Amino acid sequence: MPQVPLKTAVGAISGTSMDGIDVSLVETDGDLAVRPGPGRTYPYAPELRAELLDLLRDPAIAETDPLAGLEARVSDAHADAVLAFLRDFAIDKARVDVVGLHGQTVWHRPEKRFTRQLGDGPRMARRIGLDVVNRFRHADVAAGGEGAPFAPLYHRALAATLPQPVMVLNLGGVGNVTYIDGDTVIAFDTGPASALLDDFVLKRLGKPFDEGGRLAASGAPDAAMVARLMRHPYFDRPAPKSLDRNDFHAWAEAVQSLGDAEGAATLAAFTVASAADALRHVPRAPLRWLVTGGGRLNATFMRLLAERLGVPVDPVEAVGWNGDFIEAQCFGYLAVRSLAGLPLSLPTTTGAPKPMRGGELWKAA
Repeated sequence: MPQVPLKTAVGAISGTSMDGIDVSLVETDGDLAVRPGPGRTYPYAPELRAELLDLLRDPAIAETDPLAGLEARVSDAHADAVLAFLRDFAIDKARVDVVGLHGQTVWHRPEKRFTRQLGDGPRMARRIGLDVVNRFRHADVAAGGEGAPFAPLYHRALAATLPQPVMVLNLGGVGNVTYIDGDTVIAFDTGPASALLDDFVLKRLGKPFDEGGRLAASGAPDAAMVARLMRHPYFDRPAPKSLDRNDFHAWAEAVQSLGDAEGAATLAAFTVASAADALRHVPRAPLRWLVTGGGRLNATFMRLLAERLGVPVDPVEAVGWNGDFIEAQCFGYLAVRSLAGLPLSLPTTTGAPKPMRGGELWKAA
């Protein structure tokens, strides 16, 4: 069988922290051949980030409000980030076949068959002079899928040569896992990851996150409260399933009655318990867990996970991946899959009724 030539793609995404835009390059055939390239984060302008954070006070307006001005500014920020990335790494635009624009998620409600990512594909294609694929999640959600997580097929490609089964745990604002065992790929959101702890530390100490997990490490978790938090009905739902960043905030409000260190320790223990609970939704215990996302830098998360799981728990850098840019690379990879007409999600990763194609192509000219 002739080898499919690799395409060069650039992916761009802003995560739930809304602090900046991750941009990275990947060369891929859209299947199992992947060569990850460099990546860099480009911060949002402070006034744009403030506007995005303000939207979190009432994100449901994204269902009805076109948010035209905000979307234009977010799109231009992504376009500027991609152009800066190409300059910073001396990448000739002629090398790039496609840009995968995920954009900024502002409201995700798959039970209503609705998801909203700010990012105007045609506007960005015109501004950067490259073909753009966006709206990756929409077809999946419209068909009844969860529309998340969307990195599992990229995880499968990255992990193709690793001993399996292996679990990839992404600790972003929300936690999600990808279970990989040959052709078996299962994925779902596990529960809260960094969002609850970040917001708790911001409220108590005015800091954006618990650096290194030091505050959580200095306190003792309230075991009874962790047990109560784990009674949330989400955990009994079968996989695949997904969450919005703020779904657990009201449920965890009782943690505010605790002191700073005890509260942080309790939220860290809750994050780890919810990740470990994922084991009841997969066929076999993984041989190893690989952790990506900002939470891999939280030493308390990593220590507690290793103690709880009893198998190696390592940051993805241990196998040569770059945990800061996997998601950006993923949407470059998915853009190539979209161009090839390959599915972006599976029934076992989002609950869609069949393997779902997706993405919309916007030509530069």
